[in-house]
Amino acid sequence: MKALLPAEFADLEPFAAQWCLPTEHERYHARLASTTEEMQTFYDAVTPRAEAAMDYLDALSLDSLPDEATNLLYLLYSMIQASFPVELWRQPRVPDSGATSFDCFVEPVP
Repeated sequence: MKALLPAEFADLEPFAAQWCLPTEHERYHARLASTTEEMQTFYDAVTPRAEAAMDYLDALSLDSLPDEATNLLYLLYSMIQASFPVELWRQPRVPDSGATSFDCFVEPVP
């Protein structure tokens, strides 16, 4: 199986298939489909590597990122998506929000 992430981030490869998602909508739904424990494991693995990942990406041109680097960027976006549920809420959904949802009409692009 071909690696989704740059070789320097092979330790994060176990999370790539689930969390390297190109749209906010997909990342949000992955969060909702995850347990708190799954998000905690993901967050604990990625957070200490986030600065190194940003340094790696900063050295590349955002206009022509290789697929593996784009996936690394998506993984960071997913870590951000999981941060509030892990750090504050201790659950995938926003507390006291009932059945509300939101749609993102503009996506961040590399």
